[in-house]
Amino acid sequence: MQTLRRAIMAYDPCDEQEARDRQVMLYAIDRLQDTLTRDNPIAHFTASSWIVNPRRDRVLMAWHNIYKSWAWTGGHADGESDLLAVALREAIEETGVAHIRPVLPSIFSIEVLPVNSHVKRGQFVAAHLHLNVTYLLEADDAQPLRPKPDENSAVDWLPLDAAAENKEEPFMAVIYRKLNDKLKGI
Repeated sequence: MQTLRRAIMAYDPCDEQEARDRQVMLYAIDRLQDTLTRDNPIAHFTASSWIVNPRRDRVLMAWHNIYKSWAWTGGHADGESDLLAVALREAIEETGVAHIRPVLPSIFSIEVLPVNSHVKRGQFVAAHLHLNVTYLLEADDAQPLRPKPDENSAVDWLPLDAAAENKEEPFMAVIYRKLNDKLKGI
């Protein structure tokens, strides 16, 4: 957990959202129990990926079964403090793409994401926060794609601007635009 804390401390926030969210993440690490597992029902760590093609003009997204919108890939830490490993594993599982690599080994973005209560796999999940760390990954857009039916019903490469047009989750559209803006600086 100290390695994750150091990585979050070393991360240079790009805006007020990230600066405030970094404070929340550090508070959670220092004061809450089980933030690497879902045993903490209030807030726990997740890892997401912004997967771009080599030309950096398209992003790989999945049609999310719960939110009914195009979404980045990612998942719960489930006890793993190496969130880059979590992001890579989830990206492969959710897209079927076999070869994905980090563009940067460090954190690309951070977000505290509110999760509304919902039913997943027949179980009620109470509202909580995802302490999310995002990594910039790259994959060849000619690789075969395969959805993960228990989580998504489609996987596709979208133009960067289209990816940020998330009408079902307006807050995510803001996050995706931020990721696209940061991508321009790489």
